[in-house]
Amino acid sequence: MSDFTDFGDTALKGTTRQDPTTDMLLEVDDLSVDFGTEDGAVHAVRNVSFSLGQREVLGIVGESGSGKSVSSMAIMGLLPKTAKVTGSIKFQGEQLVGLTYKQLRKYRGNRISMIFQDPMTSLNPVYTVGYQLQEAYRAHHDVSKAAAWSKAVETLALVGIPQPDRRAKQYPHEFSGGMRQRAVIAMSIINDPELIIADEPTTALDVTVQAQILETLLSIRDEANAAIMMITHDLGVVAGMVDRVQVMYGGTIVETGGVDEVFETPRMPYTVGLLGSIPNPTLLGRRLTPIKGAPPSLMNLPTGCSFSPRCPLVTDECYTAEPPLAPTGHSGHSARCIRWEHLAGVEDPRKLFATEEIGVVENPAALVEELPDLVQVEDVAEVEKRLDEQRSEEGS
Repeated sequence: MSDFTDFGDTALKGTTRQDPTTDMLLEVDDLSVDFGTEDGAVHAVRNVSFSLGQREVLGIVGESGSGKSVSSMAIMGLLPKTAKVTGSIKFQGEQLVGLTYKQLRKYRGNRISMIFQDPMTSLNPVYTVGYQLQEAYRAHHDVSKAAAWSKAVETLALVGIPQPDRRAKQYPHEFSGGMRQRAVIAMSIINDPELIIADEPTTALDVTVQAQILETLLSIRDEANAAIMMITHDLGVVAGMVDRVQVMYGGTIVETGGVDEVFETPRMPYTVGLLGSIPNPTLLGRRLTPIKGAPPSLMNLPTGCSFSPRCPLVTDECYTAEPPLAPTGHSGHSARCIRWEHLAGVEDPRKLFATEEIGVVENPAALVEELPDLVQVEDVAEVEKRLDEQRSEEGS
């Protein structure tokens, strides 16, 4: 990959991605979700369309408030009654929009499952982990408690929890953070779902545990032949795990395509900004490159392109109408930008978001080596000044 993804493949380096089959498991067409408020409608998701093949891993990235979680909750039918959902969500050809709570039960937790962000709030603290897994299995299968308990222990073993027969009798607070997340994954796969929606499954976990959780998910994909929707802020996870990626901004998809194409040749300035804002260990001492401004209000979206107030390539035409999600030069790669061809001609797109770096040095660690008594470097410019004075005194 290019320099854009130098930061990312550490999550699951060496992972072999599977080619998705041609059969579509999930088809979302023109999905929109609005929430009514006293001040007006909040357009949380706008005209989102995508498909997901069997055994395919789809990554969904974007800033907070971009509509990632709301779109997944719409698929699961978990939005509150105040939400207005329009469009089409077909699972293996069956329409999910408009189904009653009772009709959705045969899908939720059975054919479609979800891994939520916080395992502590996903698990009931007053029941053992094994009991909760047991009940999740019995909700969709007419089996005895003993058979369901055996299935719970077997599933805990499948996700890599040691001594699963003993651990099943413990409560969530007796598990570490990584083990709780594995228990939540076990609950999501105990009914052999065809689709797993993982909403920030590695949040608040250390890097080693993150890698273990992601490896567990991919092994589950191979064991159960399940497709995965991975919602995350971590572009390193996306680079190392998914087949396709879609970038969301302002409630809609602004770029989508194969993960290699999107990361190596982004055709939407917002995607360039996301990639450039990732900390790069080779640029020690340099400021991060942020995307100036803030995401748009989903209640009062700007006229035209929703990214236009923050875009370094903006023109007058960008303010007239929101561009469609149009194909770019690569097969299956689309971007919601009228200037994607101009962006393709920029030698280093990351410089579009670069800011002047005042008082920043390339190797602040070297300054600490020259001043070994310095406990903490708070102002690099001040340290440089002190070093210059020290060298002047030694020279005289």
